[in-house]
Amino acid sequence: MGTARIHRALREAPGTSQIVEAAVTDFWKQYAGTVFPPLVIVIAALDEEAALPDVLEEIPPEISGVTCRVVVVDDGSSDRTAEVAAAKGALVCRLARNCGHGVALRTGYRLAREGGARYIATLDADGQWDPADLPAMVELLEKGQADFVIGSRQLGRTENTDRLRNFGVRFFSALISVLTGTRITDSSSGLRAMRAEVTERVRQTQPQYQTSELLIGAILQGFRIAEVPTVMRLRRAGKSKKGHNLLYGARYARVIIRTYIRERCARRRRSSG
Repeated sequence: MGTARIHRALREAPGTSQIVEAAVTDFWKQYAGTVFPPLVIVIAALDEEAALPDVLEEIPPEISGVTCRVVVVDDGSSDRTAEVAAAKGALVCRLARNCGHGVALRTGYRLAREGGARYIATLDADGQWDPADLPAMVELLEKGQADFVIGSRQLGRTENTDRLRNFGVRFFSALISVLTGTRITDSSSGLRAMRAEVTERVRQTQPQYQTSELLIGAILQGFRIAEVPTVMRLRRAGKSKKGHNLLYGARYARVIIRTYIRERCARRRRSSG
């Protein structure tokens, strides 16, 4: 079976919006009348049929007293990712081709909002982030102590022994902290929980390097950010989709700077308007 082509560019490919609209329409046809519980966990998945079932089995139906449901956005997989997700009880939205992790997440955010979710959490499909860390994050949202909560491997620990990647996590988190004036220890964590309106109000354009874009936008728009310790585990199965460390880091840095400039300019316009 072939491997899906991975979109790692800094811009969406032509036709992406049409693919997303078609996927959203098909989703609501399939799940007509579905009303989501307060918490929706969004998982973007690309060729993760081996790892995804274990991830879904770890997610309980209730987290910190809040009922939840899982939406898996299949980002153009060439394997049985969608089928195994549905078999484990997840709601599945299928993009006709690979559009990028950021596009898949934004599609999931949109579905969660349209379904009436109050909170949105994210997990990776490869099993690196533990759903057992979500209760502490959801509790901060429920108590009104934060709007956006990050699971931080820097406050906890990581099983990843890639020194360059671990350095990158620390470096880019420090860079964002300096730029925004808000201390962040893990800007690229895939374990997040937030109020649904954060995903609607913060502009998001990145098809792949989306974690810093959403975070910087949330900070500069005044949302309250918090972090909790987490453990980043080794991938359960399959291969990483991030690509070469140096190229990934260069593109990630570019997104940080461009997003910061864009959001600072937007904040100035709001202040003067």
